[in-house]
Amino acid sequence: MTQPSSSVPALSPVAVATVEGVGASIKALRPMGAVVEGLDLSASAPPPAAVVKALEQVMAERGFVVFRSDKALAAQDFLQASCWWGGKMLHSTHGVHPATPGGNQHLFRLSNDTGQGIVGVGPQWHNDGSFNLDTFSHAGYHMVRRPERGGGTYFAHQAAAFDALTPAQQAYWRRLSSVNATSGVVHPVVHVHPISKRECIWLHLGMTGAVIEKAPDMDAFCLLDANELRQLCREYNDVLNAGLNSGYAIAFEYEENDCLFIDNLSVAHRAAPEAHLPPEQQGLRIMHRSTIKGVHDLKPSFGLPAHLNIYGPSPLGEGVWQAGGLGFRWDDDVPMQN
Repeated sequence: MTQPSSSVPALSPVAVATVEGVGASIKALRPMGAVVEGLDLSASAPPPAAVVKALEQVMAERGFVVFRSDKALAAQDFLQASCWWGGKMLHSTHGVHPATPGGNQHLFRLSNDTGQGIVGVGPQWHNDGSFNLDTFSHAGYHMVRRPERGGGTYFAHQAAAFDALTPAQQAYWRRLSSVNATSGVVHPVVHVHPISKRECIWLHLGMTGAVIEKAPDMDAFCLLDANELRQLCREYNDVLNAGLNSGYAIAFEYEENDCLFIDNLSVAHRAAPEAHLPPEQQGLRIMHRSTIKGVHDLKPSFGLPAHLNIYGPSPLGEGVWQAGGLGFRWDDDVPMQN
């Protein structure tokens, strides 16, 4: 990997002016993301279309926007604000914890206490909804109860991470497609973001059952073997982790009541290790997550089908072809849970 200066773009002056035009403010976080204050997420109607479009552009270019307020946000208002973005409706595929307010199927309640929410989720880099062809356009995170000793989320800018790869890695990764371990959906490992128009890397480190490689000079395909797939996953993990020191990833710590939305095609995320420590060590942590219906199918290139039967025999001969659960375990020493 190369180590360039950050290629996360600056906050657009047009976006700043648009948000300020409705009496709110927006400021860039470093090295990525932006924080908005003065925009009421509990309002009965969404902001003007120009504001929504400007904020979606910021998410696409800088990864995420966090809305900050001293006022507690009701669960229903969080879900309502989630529908401002992307497909503008909720697409929920998770389980419902007994402590979820009203048993609402659209609230994924996460915690470090089994009595308060689902524990241990998302310890490795991933994008939500990789089992869907039209993967979630955006995801929301509402910090309901902030732990006293921290426990946030790591976010990594996937276009900047692509830029950090060597030319040889870029050429190789462009020829790869992942197969989801639970659904058989096929996604490109490198895609062009529909808004930013930048090449982004995209791989789920906890739900990949196979990776297909296209031959460089012919219409021929093969599966990566265990050593090749393990190497790919480790390089992917390394390039995203490197962003924490190279200006394209952030170890984000929430403030009480923070409501954060990501562009799920431009930013990968994982829970900070501290987020999974028990309440006795870290303080109680409760977060609600929402997922928003996709707008664009993340289709593979090279004429590959959008779905393969991952539960059947391999259509490409020898190589890793692993169905169900967490898919291929690329490192026995790291925790995995989705």
